[in-house]
Amino acid sequence: MTGVVVVFDFDKTIIDVDSDNWVVDGLGATELFDRLLPTMPWNTLIDTVMGELHARGKTLHDVAEVLRSAPIDPHVVSAIKAAYNLGCDLRVLSDANRFFIEAILDHHGLRGYFSEINTNPSRVDADGRLRIAPHHDFHAGPHGCGLGTCPPNMCKGQVLDRIRASAEADGGGRKRFIYLGDGRGDYCPSLRLAREDFMMPRKGFPVWDLICENPALLQAEVHPWSDGKDLEETLLRLVGRVLVEEGNLLPPLDCKLELLPVVAVQDGMPMPLGVKS
Repeated sequence: MTGVVVVFDFDKTIIDVDSDNWVVDGLGATELFDRLLPTMPWNTLIDTVMGELHARGKTLHDVAEVLRSAPIDPHVVSAIKAAYNLGCDLRVLSDANRFFIEAILDHHGLRGYFSEINTNPSRVDADGRLRIAPHHDFHAGPHGCGLGTCPPNMCKGQVLDRIRASAEADGGGRKRFIYLGDGRGDYCPSLRLAREDFMMPRKGFPVWDLICENPALLQAEVHPWSDGKDLEETLLRLVGRVLVEEGNLLPPLDCKLELLPVVAVQDGMPMPLGVKS
């Protein structure tokens, strides 16, 4: 293990869509979803829609079949495998749910590359209905993050703090983190990254817009990406940089990593290389 922990958001980061919307649309529940959306929190809404789909005769197999068709960029798959093979500890931190995430990762043979999946728990009840619960039980009380960008069921910043404490307690001392995400919920963890860490926001998505409002609030270097190719190149470049800076001997590298350019930094923000507008 290299001492590098890579934390991935899932929706619109590992896969290129929102898994909740993908299932809702794929199983014909879009009208119901849109009608209920103003009336309840998102996490509760997805659980409610799963109940209605079950009542309509949709099975777990039907849900999994739709999930297996969710688009994932081959470059993202390659990046996950390459980072793992370079010795990184890979984690998922997502506001989706365990059933959706595991179904997709299993389909692509990726589940074993991740040491941990942090997300909203799911279970199948006695009737065979998929139940989705909140990561944080907001009915019992708030999670206590006052930032204003975290949903009531999950503060990713708090979860990231726990991941860091757990990873460093497992041995090897200080870890360097690379965080990849796209949504508003990924802003809180970006503020908790240390100076030696890296934030990889998806350019043009909510977390990128929030970061751009005041980049000086982040201690970590910010390296944006816009598509799977950018993600792969940027992530492997940063992993390689950490390995060099930490004095670890690099294993044989894929030629794509060897040829990656150095990122220039200007005014505390790296100049995006090869990022499409």
